[in-house]
Amino acid sequence: MASAGSLNRWPLLRQLRGDDPLALGPAARSSRSERLAPRTATADRVVPSVCPYCAVGCGQRVYVKDERIVQIEGDPDSPISRGRLCPKGSATKQLVTNPGRLTKVRYRPPYGTAWQDLDLDEAMDMIADRVIDTRARTWEDVDEHGELLNRTRGFAHLGGATLDNEENYLIKKLFCGLGIVQVENQARL
Repeated sequence: MASAGSLNRWPLLRQLRGDDPLALGPAARSSRSERLAPRTATADRVVPSVCPYCAVGCGQRVYVKDERIVQIEGDPDSPISRGRLCPKGSATKQLVTNPGRLTKVRYRPPYGTAWQDLDLDEAMDMIADRVIDTRARTWEDVDEHGELLNRTRGFAHLGGATLDNEENYLIKKLFCGLGIVQVENQARL
């Protein structure tokens, strides 16, 4: 059987008996919640950012302490999202701070059975070499009727939905300049 003292600690009784009938203040507090502090309170600085998950571009505030992210929240000053984030946007901190996140370039050579770590510069050079080689091997100057083509169908590009209009415009120009005809964007919205 509960004692009268322990009953008085129940939030519902504090709410009904006290001056906080909506439980917006003291009635909702406990000894544990009194000791809590928001994760944003310890931040050294706040960096404005944009959610990376889709093309909507919801504003985010990234709270940083000692050059490490401590919290990511919606930016109330954003005219797009007005401080709101979807479940994926709300979980952005996990994207950048998860200990299982890969932070190195991983490569498995043809017929290889194990992944290798590569330096970013080496990986970028490998990609550039393969683009140049594929373009040279698959280049089509003209078709069977002598009509000018100036294209390659040896590779394509599929963009991501996190790219904004300006980035997509530049990518389209780059790949069209390379002669690629299959340039698409995977937009989830």
